[in-house]
Amino acid sequence: MGIGLRYGWLLCVLTTGCATAPPLDNPANVRGTSDGVENPVLVSPGAPTAAAYHEVFEKTVAILDDYFDLLPPNPYDGRIVSKPRITPGYEQFWKRGNPEPRGRLLATFQSTRQTATAEIRAGERGGYLVYVVVERELEDLARPTQIRGGVAVFQDTPSVDRQLDVVSPEAPTAQGWYRIGRDYALEQQILRRIRDCK
Repeated sequence: MGIGLRYGWLLCVLTTGCATAPPLDNPANVRGTSDGVENPVLVSPGAPTAAAYHEVFEKTVAILDDYFDLLPPNPYDGRIVSKPRITPGYEQFWKRGNPEPRGRLLATFQSTRQTATAEIRAGERGGYLVYVVVERELEDLARPTQIRGGVAVFQDTPSVDRQLDVVSPEAPTAQGWYRIGRDYALEQQILRRIRDCK
């Protein structure tokens, strides 16, 4: 009975091994259910026409408008650019735009924002290719805004700190923000909606 218990324990250790969950930023899909959408996604296959382009452009504007405030779109340019928006965290569960739990957790404790750009081009074999990029930025402050330690009780600064960011299409990154990469989860969500829109 002692030998069987030892072999049972050894079998248990060998079959489980170092069974841990993959890291959240693992690029490989371990579960095997891949529903990734190519970026750019092919929309409205067939011979490109002016009506088909107008329909693809309007649908892309409508889908991006669900997530972002857009700069005035120009259909002749084939580009749609959004204004930067603060990324919603867990405290704003009703807002769209942060499908990844890790990104939503980061946005809960850190000021992050997103900017989206979509480009629509004619495909080589017909149809239109819609390319979506969502950039993420992290706020970089010189000191915490609500610092209380080591400060006198009577402050000479106003209690309301109103800082307005001037955003222009030429320079979407203002002072105090730096890029931390792309938000692939939100890009996939937007591309999936564009692809499934008939």
